[in-house]
Amino acid sequence: MLDFTDQRVLVAGGSSGIGLATAVLAAQLGAQVTIASRSTRRLEAGAAQIGHGAQTAVLDLTCDADVARFFDTSGEWDHVIVTGSDVKIAPVRDLPLGDALQAFNSKFWGFYHLASSVRIAPGGSLSVVAGFLATRPVAGRALMGAINGALESLVQGLALELKPVRVNAVSPAVVAGGMWSHLSEQDQAAMYARVGATYPAGRVGTGEDIARQLLLLAATGYATGTIVTLDGGASIA
Repeated sequence: MLDFTDQRVLVAGGSSGIGLATAVLAAQLGAQVTIASRSTRRLEAGAAQIGHGAQTAVLDLTCDADVARFFDTSGEWDHVIVTGSDVKIAPVRDLPLGDALQAFNSKFWGFYHLASSVRIAPGGSLSVVAGFLATRPVAGRALMGAINGALESLVQGLALELKPVRVNAVSPAVVAGGMWSHLSEQDQAAMYARVGATYPAGRVGTGEDIARQLLLLAATGYATGTIVTLDGGASIA
């Protein structure tokens, strides 16, 4: 059993989706959890769901002032996990350049910004959710593949630069919830069934699937510079 008793864990993007699932599990395993995101309303709802005295922080990783303010006063963390991003998915020729730049700013530069500012205890860890499109290109998803590929490369470089802090990534395929919440429940269910049927695992991922892997990496002192592709077999299908 993993044990995070009295360890300080920050989950950026922890108010929903994979981040919330990770925060819930970390708290159940004894961690002192803080979730951060841009939405006060979602943070309050997330903290209520997590329980265990979870704390919240309003934080936009793309905003210099927000990052400086938070990390100047937040102290040292044992583990920091970044799960949240705001991206639009479309073929390159259909996606306005401003939206493409915003996607890169949110998912890549947000993580870069956090990594350059956060204080993590020696032997602690920094983790991020990338995506299997980094190595499994799909038509209409070229931008996401580029962002995820850049993240995976950054993770391995940071593992060398930030040691003895460990830096890792989990790269999933489609995960239920989160970025698909703009679809109706009926459309989500249909999409999950259609896509999941093409995966060897027979289903799409869940936030809990990814949360377990993120926390396993955090708890494994031998894991750094590690990219775990957790995609239900999608990349070999």
